[in-house]
Amino acid sequence: MKKSTFITSIAFAFIMLLSTNVNAQKFSGLDKSPMDAASFPSSYKESNKLIKVVYSRPQLKGRELGNLAPNGKVWRTGANEAAELTLYKDMKLGDGLVKAGTYSLFTIPGDKEWTIILSSDLNVWGAYTYNEANDVSRIKVASTESKESLEAFSIAFEESDTGVHMHLGWGTTRVAVPFSK
Repeated sequence: MKKSTFITSIAFAFIMLLSTNVNAQKFSGLDKSPMDAASFPSSYKESNKLIKVVYSRPQLKGRELGNLAPNGKVWRTGANEAAELTLYKDMKLGDGLVKAGTYSLFTIPGDKEWTIILSSDLNVWGAYTYNEANDVSRIKVASTESKESLEAFSIAFEESDTGVHMHLGWGTTRVAVPFSK
């Protein structure tokens, strides 16, 4: 009886081992352009946010910014899905009032200025299906050059006298987008 119990136990353990491997979940590797989020206020202790953006962070990897985000062409403002910007309160972007809500963030890069676009289209991959008819707000802002180069596309927020500035940076290019209360 002991021998059959031992064999049964071994057989059971072997079956469990096989069934675990058969049902194992497969996870994808790390994304080459990882997703990130920036918000204002940026403190994790502050739950009462004014604005938040979720975007993917492409890297230059020796490539030219103009080849990755070409001047004069609508860009998804990052990589993969179009960036999504959430306003938790109604705010002005330039002269236009934008209602609290979530919008896709597109940009049109340029040598001296960028066009910033908030679109009502959501869950958009890239800018391939961008439709100007769904623009909620547009503003042109100056672009500047920095001495510091950023390898990965980055977004940060900074408080201003009238609200908050969203800063976009990649390579040596910098763009400040003014949102006001």
